[in-house]
Amino acid sequence: MGLALLLGVFALCVVIGTPVAFALGIAALSAFWFEGLPLFVGFQRIVSGINVFSLMAIPFFIFAGELMFHGGIAMRLVRFAQSAVGAVRGGLGVVNVFSSMLFGGISGSAIADISALGSILVPVMKDKGYDADYAVNVTVTSSIAGIIIPPSHNMIIFALATGGAVSISKLFLAGVVPGVLMCICLAITAYIVAVKRGYAAEKFPGWTVLALNFAAAIPGLLTAVIIVGGVLSGIFTVTESGAFGAMYAFVVTLFVYRSITWEKFRIAVISSVRTTSMVMILIACAGAFAYMLTFYRVPTKTVDLLTGLTDNPILILLLINAVLLLLGMIMDMAALILICTPIFLPVMNALGIDPLQFGMILLVNLGLGLCTPPVGTCLFVGCAVGKLPIEQAVRTIWPFYLAIFVALMLITFVPAISLTLPGLIGP
Repeated sequence: MGLALLLGVFALCVVIGTPVAFALGIAALSAFWFEGLPLFVGFQRIVSGINVFSLMAIPFFIFAGELMFHGGIAMRLVRFAQSAVGAVRGGLGVVNVFSSMLFGGISGSAIADISALGSILVPVMKDKGYDADYAVNVTVTSSIAGIIIPPSHNMIIFALATGGAVSISKLFLAGVVPGVLMCICLAITAYIVAVKRGYAAEKFPGWTVLALNFAAAIPGLLTAVIIVGGVLSGIFTVTESGAFGAMYAFVVTLFVYRSITWEKFRIAVISSVRTTSMVMILIACAGAFAYMLTFYRVPTKTVDLLTGLTDNPILILLLINAVLLLLGMIMDMAALILICTPIFLPVMNALGIDPLQFGMILLVNLGLGLCTPPVGTCLFVGCAVGKLPIEQAVRTIWPFYLAIFVALMLITFVPAISLTLPGLIGP
């Protein structure tokens, strides 16, 4: 009865439009009250949910991403990508994917990717004769590279949700190959669709232009190298690397590119504060919600349920993927990471799946959910940027969904894709 109350109150709050963070908190406190537990313990669980030092890295990563978004780094990455891979049939589609891979690995945000790259590439693609739905679909689906390719604040949230079972530095490494693999699948799909639609190829600008554009992009690209490299080398903790990355992004945009103005800086600060506030409130309330899930033994019951249905690990993995995909279509990503991790991680442990691999499976599934209706944040933002009705985008986006699904299946059933790089730095 208590579990039904917990889930029922949460579902009711979401249906009537309550923000997910507050829905989690209200549901958790309702369950505390129903079970006769002191409410002050519930509030303690909420506060303890964000009383974790490593979470301080999140506002730094978000701020660094906002500075790079507003500071002109995206434009230089696009120019480099266009000069490098634009000279193929439908080259701007491949450029879009390649740019997302580069910028996503710096900003760590799918929304920042769409906002920065979409506002640049979608109008250019339209002017070059590309259909609006193609331009938007490539932009939307490739944007989730920012979730998987490090650094990513969603990886930090996942590490927190595992209760310290995974190292953030190893998690960063685990995301490199899956992220690149997904982008390769999307680039191939973008090329095939472009050929079928008869899009023209761009002219190769020459090696000199390529070298100049690469040189201009280097300061921005070094942001990811500094953040991830600092953590892996042990020079920085994750929090220190985030702080240094934010300072480096500020120096690059102010003194190297000279593209950040006071107004843009103000907008970046305000946007960072808003995003950080939403994330932290969500993490805090999810802490109390996860506590009640554990109180009702949901993780243990989930293991028993899935293993009772079948003892075939392949079927269980497919079932978990299906559940995560469905949930990703209707709920916020950060909330699902915090809710689903303690539920499904014990199942993965029982199957012998490494938590790092599970992290990649979870992030790719939920990233795909950001591109799908009815609550596809990336899809909505991409259609707004491209001035395209959502229905029109959804009708032709399925080849790109299929590309991500292929990458997801490879990540799910080929552990080496996620585990090879982390294995290089020892246990």
